[in-house]
Amino acid sequence: MYTFLAGIALLIIGYFTYGKFVEKVFGIKEARQTPAYTHQDGVDYLPMNTKKNSLIQLLNIAGVGPIFGPILGALYGPVAFLWIVFGCIFAGAVHDYLTGMISIRNRGAHLPELAGKFLGKVMKHVVNAFAVLLLLLTGTVFVTAPAGLLNNLMNGWATMGLILGAIFVYYILATLLPIDKIIGRFYPIFGALLLISALGVGAGLVFTGAPIPEITLSNFHPDNAPVFPLLFLTISCGALSGFHATQTPIISRTTQNEKQGRNIFYGMMIAEGVIAMIWAAAAMSLFNGPVGLNELLANGGPAAIVSEASTLMLGAIGGTLAILGVIVLPITSGDTAFRSARMIIADYFNYSQRKVTNRLWIALPLFVVAFGLTKIDFTLLWRYFSWANQSTAMIALWVGAMYLFIAKKNYWIAMIPAIFITMATTTYILNAPIGFRLPMNVAYIGATIITIGVIVAFFYSARKQRAANIPLEIDISGWDKDSVA
Repeated sequence: MYTFLAGIALLIIGYFTYGKFVEKVFGIKEARQTPAYTHQDGVDYLPMNTKKNSLIQLLNIAGVGPIFGPILGALYGPVAFLWIVFGCIFAGAVHDYLTGMISIRNRGAHLPELAGKFLGKVMKHVVNAFAVLLLLLTGTVFVTAPAGLLNNLMNGWATMGLILGAIFVYYILATLLPIDKIIGRFYPIFGALLLISALGVGAGLVFTGAPIPEITLSNFHPDNAPVFPLLFLTISCGALSGFHATQTPIISRTTQNEKQGRNIFYGMMIAEGVIAMIWAAAAMSLFNGPVGLNELLANGGPAAIVSEASTLMLGAIGGTLAILGVIVLPITSGDTAFRSARMIIADYFNYSQRKVTNRLWIALPLFVVAFGLTKIDFTLLWRYFSWANQSTAMIALWVGAMYLFIAKKNYWIAMIPAIFITMATTTYILNAPIGFRLPMNVAYIGATIITIGVIVAFFYSARKQRAANIPLEIDISGWDKDSVA
């Protein structure tokens, strides 16, 4: 298991090396007050310490994505390890860090507002609709997945309808109440459960000498599905995920100081990468290779893999705890998905969220739509979620590249992964059954042309934005802490 252990080591090393480099490129301002203080409202804006923010951020971003995605990606073989490790260090963690820090500099703004500011006013409206759609799909996926796991864990004595209803009630409370009432209090506990379960499965793989395959570029997928672009959309959370761009502004509004950003944003993405490595390794090693894994997936889906792997590695009691840790993941991302959707819509219409009734008017329609979406086949939902997710990551990376270009800093750290994921998502939607259904060779050509067009448009717009001296951050020089309620 040299590849597996080396991958974990590289992720940790990446945090202390490339993470530090990205932080230096961005240029933190420790003396600058964060939105947690300048816009404190007791609901969404309020300061919390680094440990609490880090655990909340990890749970916000780590839904079923870093578990279900790597399990599905394991069908491609050890090449999945490469995407998780290098995608996480050079794309995903950069994406999360830049999104979070640029948001901090702009009063905790969400991605649609940032896209409008740095990519043009039209993009604000496009990204706003796109982000809300992604969050609705995310919230729905993260309702159905834990409900299925709970239903299996309880051997069906609680109906799916009852479990779905209970999860929705929790989501409503977490969406409406101030962030420190439920999320701030319970997430650290949930975070500990998540880490214990993931590390337990990882330790089980090591101590039992599980036959984790070593690195090869060969494609092991039983159906010979192409590695590019499918692997890069199948494994999103754990490598690069646009969903994170909708979550980081939640914590940018509670971060106490910019120096905490690398730990909270870059570091928690690295932690998610470790979780993804563990579950990809478990899927590759415990089920007699890709063919056996594919058969089990066909019969029970990723949830069956989670249950089987947890029980094999940790026994009945330990396995149950591990499954509970996995159940926590989607629930603690689903609630913040709906919370983010509420905040994005409120920001778009400039609708104050101090009153609970104002929050309710926005949140209730979201839950009604999400409940309707639970009736759609999970596999179909996941395909749309994967494409919307990586397309959002593409937009966020272009925002980061634009910010750094205007600031006359090393914009290539964001632009290179932006180009890569633009090519991947465009190829996918041109070829996929949920897209234009073009032959793969035609999709490659079309995606190349579109990607080149996007690059040209970026440089054209970036030079205009730099010449116009677009402000990179809001002015807080007149902020008075005594005036904040």
